Amino acid sequence: MSDAQVMKREALAADILARAKGRHRLIVAIAGAPAAGKSTLAEELCHDINRLSAAQPSIVVPMDGFHYDNAILDARGYRARKGAPHTFDADGFKALLARLKNEDGDIAIPVFDRAMDLARAGAAMVTAQHQILLVEGNYLLLDQPVWRDLRQYFDLSIFLQVPFSTLEQRLIQRWLDYGADEHAARTRALANDIPNAQTVVEQSQPADFILQD
Repeated sequence: MSDAQVMKREALAADILARAKGRHRLIVAIAGAPAAGKSTLAEELCHDINRLSAAQPSIVVPMDGFHYDNAILDARGYRARKGAPHTFDADGFKALLARLKNEDGDIAIPVFDRAMDLARAGAAMVTAQHQILLVEGNYLLLDQPVWRDLRQYFDLSIFLQVPFSTLEQRLIQRWLDYGADEHAARTRALANDIPNAQTVVEQSQPADFILQD
């Protein structure tokens, strides 16, 4: 990530709006490790952009809607690694990004329901009103087959840089919040989430901008 510029969070909404002027559609990638704060940043940016523009041009498009269902993960022996790159439908996500980049009509998108632990098909709708798409996910910049092809659809990319010690604390707390006991929460975070975080940090292509925690 050494070639990326460091940007302050407060400047993002205005910068994105300025970049969107005169464009059919601006697609912004918000990438980072699990628990880096991607979803929070995307939602806050969406709110700020829509507050600054009467056209309400922004919507969040989450990568997590392309989680394979648990039944598929069980059949393939991947359940323990849920959240790793191979547990997502990367080709399906790529096809969605191509549609979002090139089509004007309404496009339904899936959204992952963390409480239910499954993706809900057609849970949100991107319409012609939505000129600014904030795409958020762990592997948007991953330099691996299929994932690296996503880069062509992004007009701007942002990477959230968070210390591993902070990620570990957040990931353990995430599982505690979902009802796991201390041992189970720590085991799940350290056995799966942190390795996924290492993959993101070590194998992502450079972003245009870095936000530091």
